[in-house]
Amino acid sequence: MKIPHIRNFCIIAHVDHGKTTLSDRLLELTHTLTQRELKEQTLDAMDLERERGITIKSHPVTMKYVAKDGNAYQFNLLDTPGHVDFAYEVSRSMGACEGALLVVDAAQGVEAQTVANTYFAQAANLEIVPVLNKVDLPSADVKEVSREIEDMLAIEMDSPLLVSAKTGLGCEEVLEAIVKRIPPPETEGEDAPLRALVFDSVFDDFRGVITYVRVIDGTISAGMNVKFMGSGVSTAVHEVGVFSPVKRPVERLSAGEVGYIVGTVKDPAEIKIGDTVTTAKLGATEPLPGFQDIRPTVFCGIYPMSTDEFPKVAAGLEKLHLNDSAFTFHHESSLALGFGFRCGFLGLLHMEIVQERLRREFGLDIISTTPGVIYKLKMKSGEERDLDNPLQMPDPSALESISEPVLKSRIITPSESIGDVMRIVMDRRGIVEGTETVDARRVMLTCALPLNEILIDFHDTLKSVSHGYASMDYEPAGYQQSDIVKMDILLNGETVDAFATMVHRDKARARGLQMCKALAETIPPHQFKIPVQAAIGKEIIAREDIKPFRKDVLAKLYGGDVTRKMKVLEKQRRGKARMKEFGHVNVPQSAFIAVLKGGTKDK
Repeated sequence: MKIPHIRNFCIIAHVDHGKTTLSDRLLELTHTLTQRELKEQTLDAMDLERERGITIKSHPVTMKYVAKDGNAYQFNLLDTPGHVDFAYEVSRSMGACEGALLVVDAAQGVEAQTVANTYFAQAANLEIVPVLNKVDLPSADVKEVSREIEDMLAIEMDSPLLVSAKTGLGCEEVLEAIVKRIPPPETEGEDAPLRALVFDSVFDDFRGVITYVRVIDGTISAGMNVKFMGSGVSTAVHEVGVFSPVKRPVERLSAGEVGYIVGTVKDPAEIKIGDTVTTAKLGATEPLPGFQDIRPTVFCGIYPMSTDEFPKVAAGLEKLHLNDSAFTFHHESSLALGFGFRCGFLGLLHMEIVQERLRREFGLDIISTTPGVIYKLKMKSGEERDLDNPLQMPDPSALESISEPVLKSRIITPSESIGDVMRIVMDRRGIVEGTETVDARRVMLTCALPLNEILIDFHDTLKSVSHGYASMDYEPAGYQQSDIVKMDILLNGETVDAFATMVHRDKARARGLQMCKALAETIPPHQFKIPVQAAIGKEIIAREDIKPFRKDVLAKLYGGDVTRKMKVLEKQRRGKARMKEFGHVNVPQSAFIAVLKGGTKDK
């Protein structure tokens, strides 16, 4: 296909604004799929994607379209995940495009994710084509939503595209707008040294790693030897092809085109998103800009409910890692929970997805510990190190300072809920940096929030106080020095490693009291009193007691002097004191599970 007739674009939208439905209509109108092959949410392959109405894994597709000017065009749609956890993958997918369709629900208006994704597209210098979807709904307000887009996103709305992706209304005009408003690829030509951007990869059991690429300069075909400039891996190319939307082999991929390459790489970790592919000999000297290694930001422990399932959990994590190299895991063990894994994720949604897939696709019964983040430690010796597991916390006397990750967040909420939302932000040690009016009904708050404060139930609380109308998006904003301490939980004076957690000193007492109460309610009574304590170092900051069973030793006594009863009770008291000194607290795994699950809800 000639370069002037190629259009590479993505679709960006807030959750449930109709991005995937619009993709379905474009596939239908370009006859990429027949009516028989087409189904709802065609580009969402996972059950989880269909249920939640979100895109987790990007699915590119190549379409042919004959425009009204009589020319045939090649449309390459790079469907992108929308959630902030996958922000880097979104930025790389946008780096493979020249334009973006910004889909906004004409009934709901601009949401937090709309703002975030538009900023991404503007940073990538994409031509943004606004599309107002669901204009056939009685509650649609085209004029007001157009004003919001102009005021908040600085996008001209002189002639917005008015569509209903569900009925197909206006979708033909979208195809024409792609031709007219999105520019063709910029390239040095097919004769230039090969440079192709890696924007995704998947693992195939029989063929190894299949790499998704957008060819920027040059051409690539089967039989060539190529290398990945970021990782230094070299491979022979066995096959190249395009997505329609199933993989279809072609003779070659030329400058401006999007497709896949199959080589000899078997380890998904060797293929880095954002890397540059060039020829092994006489290739490009400068890689494409923007490449960086993806590193996990949220960590938690994953343990099988039964020790017999440990091999199954290991096999399940291995298989998930094959198609998701951003997810990491390594072995760890706990005195309380046995053998398990310390897992790293890109964010909360990513963690939730991995755990849900383990339960669904592999039928595993797992328990996960409280999620945590990466802290940066500065030692008095001058050494700097990262901490992702509270159990690896060094002696506080050797520490100079601890820094925690901070987020810049945008929260769009109804005006009547602004007081409650600001209270939630400040309760979580956040700072409200500014407010901006979205429309007559809604306000956007710009806040700075510590990442570890939104890990547990921040989103649920936000939805609750705003009656479900608030939306939030966030981005990393570096680290800030904080008074973070390690809090231990002690049962009968013994530290339980599974409950060790990192907390801010000001919140340690309340958090410790919550965990102690939850444990006291779930651990069954023993024959001696069990103190449940939360401690920072040697200082006890919270305590609850589990009352003992009391055997009725007086039942066999009847009659006689009162001193007989006093002697028996004294003997029982001495026995219980000795039992407490040498006795072991038997904590069933069900109690740990109840505390970990219940504790995360309570916090």
